Amino acid sequence: MSIDLPRSAIIVLSRLAKDGPMTPKDISQKVNLAPRTVSFALQKLMNQNLCRKIPNLRDMRQPLYLADIDKTRELRAKYEHVFRQFLM
Repeated sequence: MSIDLPRSAIIVLSRLAKDGPMTPKDISQKVNLAPRTVSFALQKLMNQNLCRKIPNLRDMRQPLYLADIDKTRELRAKYEHVFRQFLM
């Protein structure tokens, strides 16, 4: 697996892996990134199969995003130095 993710995607992926499924709005508020930046990051993560969109049964207008925990652990183990740099 090669890393081809912007800083924002690494931040979003880390938050999803830590907190579980969230809406883009919730992610934006928790990581203090603009909604457009979060949408871009989520698209990058989905393209690399690191997260997926799931239905939000409480509000179908706002999908939830869920990190693939196994792939996230693998990526984090391989690129821990990159995660540490971005998340400090």
